[in-house]
Amino acid sequence: MERIIRLGLTICVIGGAMSARSAPAAGSMKAIRAGRLVDPSGRVQSNVVITIDNDRIVSVGAAPLPAGADVIDLSRYTLVPGLIDAHTHMTYFWDPASGGRPLGQPHRPAGVVTVLAGENARRTLETGVTTVRDLGAANEIDYAMRDLINMGRMVGPRMFVAGQGLSAGRGGAPDPDRFREQAEARIAAGSDWIKIFGSRGSFQSVETTQTVTFEEMKAAVDAAHARNRPVAIHSYGPSGVRDATRAGADSVEHGIDLDDETLAEMVRRGTVWVPTIDHNRYYIDAKDEYGFAADAIPALREYIDKNLESARRAVKAGVKIAMGSDAVFTMFGQNTRELAWFVRAGMTPAQALAAATTIPAALLRRERDLGAVAPGYFADIVAVDGDPLADVNVLIERVRWVMKGGVVVVDRTKAGGAGRAE
Repeated sequence: MERIIRLGLTICVIGGAMSARSAPAAGSMKAIRAGRLVDPSGRVQSNVVITIDNDRIVSVGAAPLPAGADVIDLSRYTLVPGLIDAHTHMTYFWDPASGGRPLGQPHRPAGVVTVLAGENARRTLETGVTTVRDLGAANEIDYAMRDLINMGRMVGPRMFVAGQGLSAGRGGAPDPDRFREQAEARIAAGSDWIKIFGSRGSFQSVETTQTVTFEEMKAAVDAAHARNRPVAIHSYGPSGVRDATRAGADSVEHGIDLDDETLAEMVRRGTVWVPTIDHNRYYIDAKDEYGFAADAIPALREYIDKNLESARRAVKAGVKIAMGSDAVFTMFGQNTRELAWFVRAGMTPAQALAAATTIPAALLRRERDLGAVAPGYFADIVAVDGDPLADVNVLIERVRWVMKGGVVVVDRTKAGGAGRAE
């Protein structure tokens, strides 16, 4: 019954029945009393007042409460910026109660999937993630979700989307012109990003075979950059990561066995690495849902170990690393567990927080309005119970309140703590 109510809420939102809380009146002013605030430099300020007008932060400091403002008391919590998940697949929806398997679902019309995927959007907000980069979806469903959210017709995180990913054809010689044309077509269709599947590897398969050549990657990257669109390249193996970096990719997804030369080149170019360590942990935990064969699990564990070891070396080398969950199906709601892996790889909790805020904000080319609680930025704010700079698990397990664009979308601060995305 609860799931039916949730889906009904999503349908109402898409239909335009927004609640008063989800659509603040023009000129509405809010003021937040923050017990502690992690500022853009990673330092903590105490007893801060944050004023908000509509969807933007107006001031942050010790100023008095503005007259007539709607005051929100979060004095018992620590506030951080809305988190950014730099790698999701928001349109991958599966309801365990429906039976079957996530990968064997019957075909649904795109409109139906758009409505159902609202559940994934809601679960993502509940983790404190207010912005996502969605890297691969069929039938332009991610375009629809992005636009509905931006229009205020669907509740969900701000989305930057790639549409259908580019991949190598079956057989035949490498064809850089084809990749250039595909990149141009994705941009014309409405993609914010270009996603290239540069290797095999997906779900229970951790095969690292490179499938897209350097020349093909470079053709797509150059075409995208000429039109002011960034590029993310998927590669499970080291050769694809190396070629993606050399080709000028803005970010590289996944990857193991990264050599020193590649790491140094990533640092030199400012390439952001999104290792997605936790997504293979999820596949192991969810193996029964997927029906994965027992012999697939050791390979997943081995990949995790190699992925983590490469992350350790990347942290030491100074590579920019961003949090990406690679969330699909029942992984939504676990989006931030990657941060614990980052600390295991040698980051401080403050560095891990930056990997979910300032670094992906810059990757999205939105460092002036996302990833920080500061004047002029979007009012994307998360309250956690505890000190996230002492224990990164506070960011993962103790999110109590979430604001996105000046609207409170999660509130667990009341008695019982049962609030959810509205």
